[in-house]
Amino acid sequence: MRASPMSEAVGVEIRDLDLGHLTDSAFADIRDLFHEHGMIAFRDQELTPEDHIAFAERWGEIDINRFFHPVAGHPQIAEVLKEPDQTSNIGGGWHTDHSYDQVPAMGSILKAVELPATGGDTKFAGMSAAYDGLSDDLKAKVEHLEAHHGSAQVFGTGAAEAANAGDRFGNADAAVQEAVHPVVLTHPETGRQGLYVNAAFTTHIIGMDEEESRALLFALYAHCSQDEYHTTLKWRPGTVAMWDNRSTWHWALNDYHGQRRYLPDIASPPRRHSSTRERRKKEGKWERLQEKEKRRGRKKE
Repeated sequence: MRASPMSEAVGVEIRDLDLGHLTDSAFADIRDLFHEHGMIAFRDQELTPEDHIAFAERWGEIDINRFFHPVAGHPQIAEVLKEPDQTSNIGGGWHTDHSYDQVPAMGSILKAVELPATGGDTKFAGMSAAYDGLSDDLKAKVEHLEAHHGSAQVFGTGAAEAANAGDRFGNADAAVQEAVHPVVLTHPETGRQGLYVNAAFTTHIIGMDEEESRALLFALYAHCSQDEYHTTLKWRPGTVAMWDNRSTWHWALNDYHGQRRYLPDIASPPRRHSSTRERRKKEGKWERLQEKEKRRGRKKE
């Protein structure tokens, strides 16, 4: 197995490894690289759907996607698809999968099946590197904050992205997931801190008014959008990519109109991460924040 980092912030490329025939030792090495780099691009793979599922199950129970259509005969695998006559793609903006779940899926495993002749790359951002690059003042400001995340604004009835996706999304009535997560997440495997907010699913900062929350989130998004925290995955036939939702953003580029792109996806198991909620309860702050959130909701009504 040969491993080559793709950037200082995120990503590692692995060659000379067959995911369909993994030893326990090789899997342990992959796990370490995954936690260290946040994203792995495995090259030159020939996985059947059964191989894809078996590799995902080595990480734990598969988290079946609620909103994407499943691959025929394999309900564990979701279709990530853009047809030649479609103008919008899936995942066409910076986001973190499943942050709307109270216990989000650890990561995703995507396999290249059909690719456009040009374009269709995926960009990744390293959230630990982005956190490290914050000023001391901004680190202090976000250290104890939490943010609200939801699924309805992307997958729910009337959501623009769901309308653009057409029949590629379904189950809109089930888009009721809401969760509160720390703005600064401590990775449960590495202990590294990283930012855990994203423009797709994060709705607001708990305990802030709407204007203050929007300003802070936009500042964090602008910071994380700097190229120094990114890498770009250029898909090729036989590429399998896996990323850690706890420490990365990703963005599927929509620059291949008139061509088909099909990459079946499996979400790996839900994993609980650290939270500031218990500490705040001990400090007596949690009840005050809850009351402030209730007042905020009543003002919107």
